[in-house]
Amino acid sequence: MRALRTFLAAFALWAVACASLAQESYDYGPFEEAARSAEEALAEEDAADATLETLRGRLAEFRADFATLRDTETARTETLRAQINALGRPPEQGGEESEIAERRAQLEAQLAEARAPVVAAEEAFTRADGLIREIDQTIRERQAERLLSRGPPPVNPVHWPAAFEELLGSLRLTLTLPENGWITPEERDQLLETMPAVIGLASLGLLLFLRGARWAELAVAWLRKRTRRGSGVWRFLLSLGEIFLPLLGIVAIVAAAETTGLLAERTLQLLYAIPASLAVFFYVRWLAQQTFSSEEDTATLPIRHRRMARYYFFGIAILLVLRRIALSLAELDDYAPETVAIVDFPLVVLSGILLFRLGQIFTRADPAEADDGTPQPDGILFRIRIARVLGRLMVAIGIAAPVLAAAGYANLSEALIYPMIRTLILFGTILVVLRFVSDLYTLFTNKSVQETNSLIPVVAGFAMALLALPIVALIWGARVTDLTELWAAFTAGFTLGDTRISPSNILTFLMVFVIGFGLTRLLQGGLRSAVLPKTKIDLGGRNAIVSGIGYMGILLAALAAFAVAGINLSSLAIVAGALSVGIGFGLQNIVQNFVSGIILLIERPIGEGDWIEVNGTHGFVKAISVRSTRIETFDMFDVIVPNGDFISGTVTNYTRGKTIGRLIVPISVAYGTDTRQVERILTSIARAHPQVLMNPEPFIYFVGYENSALNFEIRVFLVDILEILVVRTEMNHQIAERFAEAGIEIPFPQRDIWLRNPETLVGEGESAHRSFAGEGQGVREPQAGRRRRAGSYGDVDG
Repeated sequence: MRALRTFLAAFALWAVACASLAQESYDYGPFEEAARSAEEALAEEDAADATLETLRGRLAEFRADFATLRDTETARTETLRAQINALGRPPEQGGEESEIAERRAQLEAQLAEARAPVVAAEEAFTRADGLIREIDQTIRERQAERLLSRGPPPVNPVHWPAAFEELLGSLRLTLTLPENGWITPEERDQLLETMPAVIGLASLGLLLFLRGARWAELAVAWLRKRTRRGSGVWRFLLSLGEIFLPLLGIVAIVAAAETTGLLAERTLQLLYAIPASLAVFFYVRWLAQQTFSSEEDTATLPIRHRRMARYYFFGIAILLVLRRIALSLAELDDYAPETVAIVDFPLVVLSGILLFRLGQIFTRADPAEADDGTPQPDGILFRIRIARVLGRLMVAIGIAAPVLAAAGYANLSEALIYPMIRTLILFGTILVVLRFVSDLYTLFTNKSVQETNSLIPVVAGFAMALLALPIVALIWGARVTDLTELWAAFTAGFTLGDTRISPSNILTFLMVFVIGFGLTRLLQGGLRSAVLPKTKIDLGGRNAIVSGIGYMGILLAALAAFAVAGINLSSLAIVAGALSVGIGFGLQNIVQNFVSGIILLIERPIGEGDWIEVNGTHGFVKAISVRSTRIETFDMFDVIVPNGDFISGTVTNYTRGKTIGRLIVPISVAYGTDTRQVERILTSIARAHPQVLMNPEPFIYFVGYENSALNFEIRVFLVDILEILVVRTEMNHQIAERFAEAGIEIPFPQRDIWLRNPETLVGEGESAHRSFAGEGQGVREPQAGRRRRAGSYGDVDG
């Protein structure tokens, strides 16, 4: 509650500040000066990009102020509008009373005066936004021009002697001893004093550099064999030693070299760049081992390909270190463009080859099977598809970049190959972090993500993908100001009708709606568990009340959220009209089922627990929602029936309001049976059953005569119709037993067979006689026209 009060107080202060900013007169002088400077810089073709970026930053600050002024309307303005609306619309033909007309003119003048700061802010905002767009366009055009510019081709032998001379000059400057000798007496004394520290730092640095990564690998292997719960988390944390231990050794060696005091300034500058360069190498090496590990398949590649990918990534890491050293030398000694192109060309070619080979590995990844031949799950298949797309892009860039560099388009070549490498590093980092999140989940829940089917890794992956998007944009040449511009457009929101909807409005709407929804659920739970069970309302009525309160609470929460967020629903009338047309055509079935659900909850022709029949399906009603009703059949299947079928169709409810129902048991007896005796037996059976009601009393119905039977029916009313099958089964058992004791025959269907030419059948030979007698039936000497009686299964009487 304290945090909520703090948030509300801060929000109120922000609103007051915005209102005061709108009411006070804004000083447009600094903005005018910045705008004129920007216009002059845009008019000059040789204005530096840094100058344009500085001016753009100032204009962006002014634009944010103007947006606040533009979008903030004071309470005075709203009051004046309400007063003008209260006067009504002026008559079209004139003739308005003078007092009302005079008052209307006064209010409109006051409204115009109150709106003047907003109008001025709108004009200034438009000007600042236009200048910002011009600056962005100018900078983009310059970037494109530099990117497509052609420099000296590195394959031209004419440039090689000068480049080699500059490289040798850098080497001589780096290795040349000072003019006063290698060491002076003062430096020798200082070296002797610091020798223990130098030796200690150098020894520690060499030990960590040479053995630190191996120690971390051994610790990870030891932990992998001895732990299970949370082992992935601890292995990940220990594996970070493969980065930091060697890097710490490099830092110690550099510190030892600096402590000696014998190195020149130039050598120290180059030495200071080594830890940053090797940090990139150690990180890329560690990332390759984690991503393409033989034990854990993060990259979803076969083992044979993972080993090759690790080697290629090691090579790329070495090339990145060499490139950073080359760039440091070029910056330190101010190399000519020809020398820079020649130095960078072998690195681009080797990087292209390694990138090409990595692309081939990714494109050859088989999404059908894993190493053990089992089908890959859908998540792994998605990763493999992404890897294959990246592989094709890597192959294309690995071929194009060296060709472009050889032709002299060094900027374009570097803009392709090195961002691609950084993108691969970023994607590998995301994969490793996602695996770490899964390991954390396993550590805290003691269950794997696959066992619980958790959404946590999915949400984490989605969040990391969103966070990676701006990084990918920066990698591929986007400016920070481009991202801030997108963010400004996002926070500014959009206009819908007369209302501007921004992320703050959406956040406020969601907060209020969630609070209202939670209160509604609490009220429903209290009514369902504490209040309604103590009333005389049946279960169906209680469920209808709880559901109705839920829908009403959600509606009120939505209306309150719209009001608090400042979204004017009246301004959405046109949008609502367009939506109503779409609802009328495309969503009419959904609306019909929704309205039918409301009717079912109000009229309650069916309720939860009722035994119903709809569309030929029998079952019990389990849940009634606004769109459909869930029925559980006697086979324990769930049938989802749209609510419109209950309103427009025929529904049989066997247990609505009561459980009494009638049972009819048909029975047939043979001709010649005493019908009165049959009636007495059936009556005694019906009266003896405990589920049969005596009021109305059982009735034995003599249905009539059929071809081979006399038909009767037992008609009784049961206390619980849900026991109908049990009662019917018991009555059938008793009927069979009592009829057998009384010698009453239950007939079965009979057929008469007429042999019109029996002598022909007898005279057809021995085969016919065998076929007739092979069934175990004796054949008598038939007479013409003699009739044979057959049973229900086709048996012939001998």
